[in-house]
Amino acid sequence: MNNKPMLNAYPDSMGGTLSDIVALLKREELQDVFGSFYILPSLYHSDLDRGFSVIDYDINEELADKKDLEELKELGINLKLDFILNHASARSPQFMDLVNRGEQSEYKDFFINWNEFWQGYGSMTEEGYIQPEQKYLEKMFFRKPGLPILMVQFPDGKKVPYWNTFYQEEHYPLYLGQMDLNIKSPKVWDFYKETLKKIASYGAEIVRLDAFAYAPKEPGAKNFLNEPGTWDFLSRIQELASPYKLTLLPEIHAAYEEQIYKKVSDKGYMTYDFFLPGLVIDAIENKRSTYLAAWARELVDHDMKVVNMLGCHDGIPLLDLKGILPEADIQNLIDLVVARGGLVKNLHGQKNMYYQVNATYFSALEESEKKLLMARAIQLFMPGKPQIWYLDLFAGKNDHEAVKRAGESGHKEINRTNLTSAEVQEALEKEIVKKQLEMIRFRNTCRAFEEGAIISIEEDSGILRILWKKEEYSAELTVDFVNQEYEIRETVGSI
Repeated sequence: MNNKPMLNAYPDSMGGTLSDIVALLKREELQDVFGSFYILPSLYHSDLDRGFSVIDYDINEELADKKDLEELKELGINLKLDFILNHASARSPQFMDLVNRGEQSEYKDFFINWNEFWQGYGSMTEEGYIQPEQKYLEKMFFRKPGLPILMVQFPDGKKVPYWNTFYQEEHYPLYLGQMDLNIKSPKVWDFYKETLKKIASYGAEIVRLDAFAYAPKEPGAKNFLNEPGTWDFLSRIQELASPYKLTLLPEIHAAYEEQIYKKVSDKGYMTYDFFLPGLVIDAIENKRSTYLAAWARELVDHDMKVVNMLGCHDGIPLLDLKGILPEADIQNLIDLVVARGGLVKNLHGQKNMYYQVNATYFSALEESEKKLLMARAIQLFMPGKPQIWYLDLFAGKNDHEAVKRAGESGHKEINRTNLTSAEVQEALEKEIVKKQLEMIRFRNTCRAFEEGAIISIEEDSGILRILWKKEEYSAELTVDFVNQEYEIRETVGSI
């Protein structure tokens, strides 16, 4: 797998369809800029959560077609695509068959029957579902108030509870939701195998495993990252992916102090650098390089294979920094980003029970072009494969109007603005965009960044130096956080 820069967008983020993005990538301004493209899962047939509730993994013809994917391959751009392991849409053919045929459905065990799962671990309620004993619930992490169940009415009128970790709405005979898959069912493993084959056929090199840590479940064990179940599960997925030469990227948020990122890496998987976005803001705003440099050295010393980013489709992960930054400093970062228009969505109304602060990275940096360029330079020189959120590239600002239009659960829309072709054209003429493209092209084409490069980190009194060296090629970034300046230098020969 290469470490070249990766564009990140929805199929309709720039112009309205994937073909518009392909046309953009063919333009002179984008030549030799990206080596990969992470297309978010509205590429597939889906109905909720902007793609993360998948009906099936066929191409969504309203937004893309296979010709677009073939053209990306011709441009030398490989793909990163999502596979949502924990759940499928309530409108998936498997769940629709269950609703329509009930006990006669061949997919009756494809999803998790709550009562069968908890049999012997609780007591039946008048509503028809088992209430697990409290000692079992204490280990559970639920994403919404109450038990994670959807009461599904079968054709004979019987109501059966099925596990539903995430979103749900009941409108019998139709349901909306993301229904948890039963990984003990052979049919689920057949589905996994078929889906990985299909994703590989689209040109994927990296498969992002969304919500994988919720999939392995056992009574009496955690329902999020239970061990060793989670690692056994990932090993089986790896066996299915290996024939297609797919690199798996397990997606998981956890505090630095829990060291889960290291466990993922030590087991041979690529992982996300969810610490970089907050560390860069900390370094820039507090004019210090200490914590950022320490993290860069850890990546190098442990030879961790990561995808890094600044902004993304979710938000800026700041609570992940627990254990790497003092807690007071983390809270100050949260307060700062919120003061600049960012939004915090708490789970269950509980403070500090969330993954990220929702804001564009440009707005989080006070909409300072100087700060954004500095942040981009740091990202491109950090160890790993840089993933570039399209709205960051175009210096997008917080979109509060989109949040209002989306309603109660629309906080993430602050950083998901779809740009028209005219808006993209206008943005391409801005210096902030031209300078970013120039830096990304340098990262994509400079031979110092090729596989096998040696990376060294130096830090002193607010000065950070990152040097990449491969054979006679060198690329060096010097950042002066005190004076808010940076310099990129390329050398061929001795340095």
